[in-house]
Amino acid sequence: MEAANFGKKKILCLHGFRTSGSFLKMQISKWDPSVFAPFVLDFPDGIYPAGGKSEIEAIFPPPYFEWFQFSKDFTGQTNLEACIDYLCNYMETNGPFHGFLGFSQGAALSALLLAYQAQGKILKKHPPIALFVSISGSKFKDPAISEVAYKELIKVRSVHFVGERHWQKLPSEELAAAFEHPLIIRHPQGHTVPRLDEEAVEKVSSWIRHGVVLQRSINVEIKHENRKKAKNGEMSWLKGKL
Repeated sequence: MEAANFGKKKILCLHGFRTSGSFLKMQISKWDPSVFAPFVLDFPDGIYPAGGKSEIEAIFPPPYFEWFQFSKDFTGQTNLEACIDYLCNYMETNGPFHGFLGFSQGAALSALLLAYQAQGKILKKHPPIALFVSISGSKFKDPAISEVAYKELIKVRSVHFVGERHWQKLPSEELAAAFEHPLIIRHPQGHTVPRLDEEAVEKVSSWIRHGVVLQRSINVEIKHENRKKAKNGEMSWLKGKL
């Protein structure tokens, strides 16, 4: 396996709230393997054990983790600084990493790391991150963070998966707007890693493989919904949570 991956660039994949790296790996496995063929995907677990019930308990085994903790209204957070320190050390020790992939809480965290790196606050010795795949991501609402992190467009190539059936639709669009020339993939599902139709696979694969530089924001819509009931409970588990 190591020989097969020799020379490939790495993407750091950050899972959602009270799930795990293994669960995100399973979620991403529904995508065509060609999408990430040029890369090695790394799926670490969050640094804190889940502090409460996980909504994937019925479909995926423990343990479950979280990267940090949000307040009930999402305007505050606990242990975020320790989480950022941990990830910066992880990246410098296990990298370099070419990009981020994040789902929900992991996407919000990835975008924050990108913003802070661009501003010279963190990862000063790590090469600039070149791409970002966001699935059901959002901005931080805490003004102490948002007024600093998003004051300028984040100039990293980014693709954002936005679900039409979830309260995170608008927050996901707002996060996309924080990036320069984002590629937006819309899908008819909710808070989940969506299945990709042929057009979406082609668009994302081209974007990832060839480093397409977008001169404007582009929207792509997954036109059909896979109506099969996913055995892994893939539809909408994390209602109302990051």
